[in-house]
Amino acid sequence: MRRIAVVGAGQAGLQLALGLLGAGGYEVTVVSARTPGELLGGPVLSTQAMFGPALRVERAAGLDEWEATAPQVRSVDAALVPEPGVRALEFTMTLDEPAQSVDQRIKMARRLSLVEERGGRVEYRELDRAGLAELAAAHELTVVAAGRGELAGIFERDAARSPFDAPQRRLTALYAHGVGAPDPAAGPRARMHALPGLGELYLQPALTLSGRCDILLWEALPGSPLDCFGDRPPGGEQLRRMRELMAFHLPWEAELWAEAEPTDAGASLYGAITPVVRRPVARTTGGVPVLGIGDAVVVNDPITGQGANSAALAADAYLRAVLERGDAPFTEEWMTALFEEFWDRHARHGVALTAALLTMPDHLQAVFAAAAAHEPVARRLASTYASPADHADWLATADLTAAYLASVGAPAPDGH
Repeated sequence: MRRIAVVGAGQAGLQLALGLLGAGGYEVTVVSARTPGELLGGPVLSTQAMFGPALRVERAAGLDEWEATAPQVRSVDAALVPEPGVRALEFTMTLDEPAQSVDQRIKMARRLSLVEERGGRVEYRELDRAGLAELAAAHELTVVAAGRGELAGIFERDAARSPFDAPQRRLTALYAHGVGAPDPAAGPRARMHALPGLGELYLQPALTLSGRCDILLWEALPGSPLDCFGDRPPGGEQLRRMRELMAFHLPWEAELWAEAEPTDAGASLYGAITPVVRRPVARTTGGVPVLGIGDAVVVNDPITGQGANSAALAADAYLRAVLERGDAPFTEEWMTALFEEFWDRHARHGVALTAALLTMPDHLQAVFAAAAAHEPVARRLASTYASPADHADWLATADLTAAYLASVGAPAPDGH
């Protein structure tokens, strides 16, 4: 039995741990800062939206427990709001496969219980660097999936791959019941609004502790009028401010939120994320190499919804690599090569797509304008959110975008 430790109980860490237990031949220890009960009784953890490719990975692993109960989102309604109360460039992005969002309090609490049910060991404790050194010394492989706190800092920032050195948005999110739907007959739909110079608003149907809900996420440019939640107000006050902003900028949304209420006492989330890529291997104070996964090494702003999706795909790639390793040692060289393969095949594309959406270069603005008039452009844009590797084929440069838009009869970016 090979001994493997996983530090962190999020999407990547728990999926990897359960995959190893399912394969057999591995003694798996998971270190979690919170018990299932503490997760279920605590605040929301994220604004996750899982797209088709990541959901297929979960399905293949037997971890798709909420497919029948979570809202199945098949399209995203998008609009540009160039000035308060004005909708422009409205279009719908139809997804090739439905997306879904499950409150990670439910998901991770269930998966922690599954680890124990399937013969894994779970240690509920905070882990510092000294504790990590002790853990790594007792295992053949230690994977760090903790994206926050002291342990996230053990992985060195990769400046060449990190497009930003400060948060590009300040985030506030709320899980709510009682939100109206623009077209109830159309089924669950996500909605996104771009407010130039201010930020973005995203709305995502989801499943939470008390059933179906809607997640509202404000992505505010720092210092803009949308950036008014820095004092982290409680849910009721947070909702009041959100309604006030919607009444001024997005009155059609304010109508839909007239009867909304927070889902529970932990329904609010605040933050400011600096997108960053870190080197995948660090050494403990005892000199043992440990491998990073998920948010420990690749952190994206949620504007493109890549976080949970990238973590699921990383867990799948790491699992396959561990199984293929057989009895060979888990060397630092092997760890680096594993991450580099995942970076090349997937992670770099999510990072590039997210950077593009945060900065909106002229050729990407042309794509959104074309999507309002050309359904194939809107569909391909939706597909790129789900499979960001396609970014390299049509969004990475103005020339690539111009060639694609010309092929579908859409206007090219300025200068082409």
